[in-house]
Amino acid sequence: MRLDKLLANMGHGSRKEVKKLLKTGVVRIDGVPAKDGKEQVDPEKQEVSVFGEVVLYKPFLYLMLNKPQGVISATEDEQHRTVLDLLDEGTLMYDLFPVGRLDKDTEGFLLITNDGQFSHSLMSPKKHVKKTYYAIIAGEVTDEDVQAFSDGVTLEDGYVTKPGELRILSKGTISEIELEITEGKYHQVKRMFEAVDKKVTFLKRIAIGGLVLDSTLKKGEYRELTVAEHSLLFEG
Repeated sequence: MRLDKLLANMGHGSRKEVKKLLKTGVVRIDGVPAKDGKEQVDPEKQEVSVFGEVVLYKPFLYLMLNKPQGVISATEDEQHRTVLDLLDEGTLMYDLFPVGRLDKDTEGFLLITNDGQFSHSLMSPKKHVKKTYYAIIAGEVTDEDVQAFSDGVTLEDGYVTKPGELRILSKGTISEIELEITEGKYHQVKRMFEAVDKKVTFLKRIAIGGLVLDSTLKKGEYRELTVAEHSLLFEG
């Protein structure tokens, strides 16, 4: 991989900042000064150092993003702002993509990575990884709805969903709920409530597996997952 990409990915600044760093001569490959950011380097076979400290190569990145409404879960789009537009230049050099998707008007927990195998494993129906949502519903959610979701509801196209765990937080003409599902069909949560004659007016994903969205992350903010959090994704 390119030397400037490696250095940017490992936290040594944006590509522009890395270019300035290279000019100073403090970057070395196997002890030899390197000043050309385009130079190819194999971080698994060659030793790269900055100011005498060895750069530890990390091939994959796993980010927790608090996606705001109005942003689409895509890598590029000509008309709308994408989740990758929320990331800084150095992070973008990892060739990242969102794991699954959240609708444009849905906010909350979205994973972003460059690890295709991890993404496939997490999204595989065979893994039954649960996703937890908080929603505001127009209409009174009832115990009958809880049972219907537990049994699996029939969507407008005839598809019967897998069982979901619906919890009522507050009742009334406007209800608040939490819902755990293990699928990710198009507009699934909205369509499930439409199947019981109710409408989702606000939707936020708050957890994936056993990992809850970091409450300190403001909308549009993100951070890297810890090793422990990574394993929590497949729990619960």
